[in-house]
This record gives sequence, structure tokens and C-alpha cells, in this order.
Amino acid sequence: MLLLVVAACSAGPSQRPPVAYRDAEQQVTPQPQAPGPAPVPPLGPPAQESLTWDDCTEQTRGELGVPALPAGMTFTCSRLPTTLDSPEAPGRGTARSAVISAGSGRIPLVVLGDIGGEPGTAFAARMALRLPPELLRTFRVIGMDRRGTGESDSADCIPIERRNAILGFDPRATDRTTLDRLVDSVRDASQQCLLSLDERLQAYDTWRTAADLEELRLELGVPKLHAVGRGEAARVLTTFAERFPESVGRMVLDGAPDPQLDAIAQGEAQAQGAEQVFDRFAADCAARGCPLGPDPRRTVSDLVERTRAAPLPGTPVTAGKITQAVLLGLRDRDAWPGLAQALAAANRGDGSAVAAMVAPLVESTPPAPARLDGDMITSCNDTTLRVPPQRSTEIAADWSARFPLFGGVFAQRLVWCGLWPVPQQALPVPRTAGLPPVPVISTAHDAAVPALGSDHMAEQLPSGVVLRWLGAGHGAVGRSECATTAVTRFLVDGVVPTEGMACPG
Repeated sequence: MLLLVVAACSAGPSQRPPVAYRDAEQQVTPQPQAPGPAPVPPLGPPAQESLTWDDCTEQTRGELGVPALPAGMTFTCSRLPTTLDSPEAPGRGTARSAVISAGSGRIPLVVLGDIGGEPGTAFAARMALRLPPELLRTFRVIGMDRRGTGESDSADCIPIERRNAILGFDPRATDRTTLDRLVDSVRDASQQCLLSLDERLQAYDTWRTAADLEELRLELGVPKLHAVGRGEAARVLTTFAERFPESVGRMVLDGAPDPQLDAIAQGEAQAQGAEQVFDRFAADCAARGCPLGPDPRRTVSDLVERTRAAPLPGTPVTAGKITQAVLLGLRDRDAWPGLAQALAAANRGDGSAVAAMVAPLVESTPPAPARLDGDMITSCNDTTLRVPPQRSTEIAADWSARFPLFGGVFAQRLVWCGLWPVPQQALPVPRTAGLPPVPVISTAHDAAVPALGSDHMAEQLPSGVVLRWLGAGHGAVGRSECATTAVTRFLVDGVVPTEGMACPG
């Protein structure tokens, strides 16, 4: 009987109202409890849209480079009018963002990717090809080219020679004199962007992209916005939730940066994570008998060292570009064999495959601008931290010693923003209470977003629910069958994943 009484008293949180306890000297009033998560929102009625859509199926198929589309898959394209709202000219001016719609479901599902990745419309279209039929019967996938990227009003402002200098810079440079050359390239890039964009320069950021999502919701004519954000785009969705909590529908974060870290700590975590993912790539490569030999890390490290002084002919292919290509290739587990082939060719003196991998970062192919511009502008507008040159030199030396392949690359990203105008506000920390449950996927081996950062995002969100994928790559939705099924059940049926659920790699 005593055991039954104890069990009954400890079965769960009390539902009784708070009580004030009084002893001989003092009265202690319990603190009010924060509200718990709101229920999962209903899907809502079909969209009542204001946008005008035009068929762009064949154009999109060609851009994706796929020979044929699944039966019934179509794409339509439109333009979203948005408010420029730059800090220097609040509420003045307009911009237009390219948007795409995939499939024929009745409910819009916005899908966002990283600012430095392929344009949002291409990302959403490619994602639609990976999603299960059950999800596509319910949802119509919506993609948007974020400010300054793709076919939106672009931020095509950095001269191509400066892009090549910045992304191709020696990844193992640690002395002040050498790093000063990177500073000179960044200074020229920032000056050119300031001249070209003027008052629009600081309007390209995550804070205002979140407002673009609210305008997209209104144009789509839906009461709540359902969305999936991969990697860095998760901050767009959490910022949207902070600014427009009443507009939040069913939202999934497919990997997320750590909201508790500044730019220095974030870069250090990314460098460490990238090294760990490369070790996994190297082990997989060696096990398959790949062309990089029995010790792929040694082979790639020697290749980087040789090309520091003697770039491969062509664009040219420098040590920095080789390292950038590796970082890009590590993001997609299915692309690892191709990455190994490209690096093996570079090791034989043929850098054409590596050059093709990094070309979208530095070369504008109208109507899409080079990806570096939007990445640099948005990244620098999103952080108030500016690292002095001496401190950058110290960080480069430290990280290059501890993370020999990628430490220098991430240290150099801190230099990018050193001469950039300081934004008037930092991104908000996700803390709004009363939101519906938000699944956050933590990928064990992600070269772009360390798993620990995604765990911290789930902890920081009052309604965050962590779902772990034990695999490798950037983004689990569309790659892990287990994670994709869990996300589909949440989006379609409102079934929240079990906290800490783990999917096999």
C-alpha cells in the first residue's frame, strides 16, 4: 500500500493550483510556470493565393540536370513583392523574390536552404524530388530565392577576381603579412558592394528574410506558415517565430546552428566538425579501395600543401579551392565517390572537376549570381562581432594547428566581416514560449552544422524536440528514410516525434 501511495504521488506533474506555504517567519509563493507548448496547429484551409503562377516545368528540369521528372511532377514560378526595409531607409523601396511551387497538394509547405548553397527555388525543387508521395499529396512545396540570391533582386557586387582571391586563399596561411592580402581583397569586395548596393546593403539579412516569409504567407493566403529549414536557414525560421509567433504552423529544423555561440565559437565548432566528417569520409574511401589510396587524409593533405605554392592549371585551382571543394562534397553522402574521384584527378594534376565544384561560388551564370556574394553579405549582416586583424592571425594559427584541413578556412571567414558595416541589431535568441512543438533534427556527421549545435537549438527552443540521425551529410530530410518518415508524420498527421528518437545511419 505504501508503494502504491508513493507511486501515485510521483506519477507526474501536479495539476493543482499553486499554493502559498507559510511557516513561522516567512511565506514562499511558488513562481509562475512558463506556458507549455501550444498544440500542433491544424493544416488549415487550402491556400487563397494572390500570386500569379506560370508553368516552368521544363526550365526547372533543365536547371536541375535530371533527364526526366516523376509522373505528375510539375513546377510553376512566380515573383513575390517584398518591402526593402533597409536600416537606412526603413519602409521605403521594394524588392522582388523568385518563388517556385512543386506538386499539387492543397497546403503550402515552404522549404528553405542555406544562404551559401544553391538558390532556394532550385533547392526546393530538388527537395520535392526526394519527398515521399504521402507528403506531396498533402503539401505543395514552395521555394524562395532569398534576398540577394538566385533570381531574386541579386547582390552581384563582388568582382570575380576578388571572389577567386577570397575563396582560393591559402588555407594554411597564419602570418600577418600573408593574411593582410586577404584583408585587402575583403576590403575591396566590401567597398564594391557598398557602392553597388548603397542603402540596400544591410537589407540582406536573416531578420528581414523572416519578414519576407510573413509576406509570402499573406500572398499565399494561409493563416499559418508550415515550413522546413535546413542548416543555416533554421535561423530564418526561428527569427520568423520570434517576430511573428501567431503565424507559426508546423515547423521543422533540419539541422541548426548553435544559437548560444558567437561567430568565433561557431567557426571553431564547424572546423572541428568538418575534420570529424572528413575522417569518416576517409575511412569509407579506404574501405571501398578508392583512388585516394590507403590513407586519403594524407593524400589530400599533401595535395593541399603542394598547391599552396603551385596551383593546378586552369582557373587556377589553388589550395583554398581544393579545400572548399572538399567541404562542399562532404555535405552529400551520396556524392562522396565523386568527391574522391575529383580529388584523385587533382592529385594527378587535373583540377577540372574540382574547379567545376567551386565554380557556382565564384562565377555568375545569369540570371543567378555567384553564391559568395549573398553568403558574405548575409553572414556579415547577421553578426555584430568584428574580429581585429591581430586576433584573426592568432585564431588562424591556433585553428590551423588543431584542425589541419579546415581550421584556416573557417578562421578566414572571420576576416570576411572585419571591414563590414556593423549591423544595428543581432539576431534574436529563440525563446518565445507558447509555440507549437518544433522538431529539430541533429545529424551525427554534418560538416556544415555540428550535431551539438542542433541539440542546443532544441534545448533553447521552449518547444523544441530533438530527433537524431546517426548518418552523415547535411540535412536528413530526403536522405534518411527514418527521419523523413518521422517528419512526414509530423507535417501530415501532426504526430510529434518522440524526444531523443534516433534514426540509424
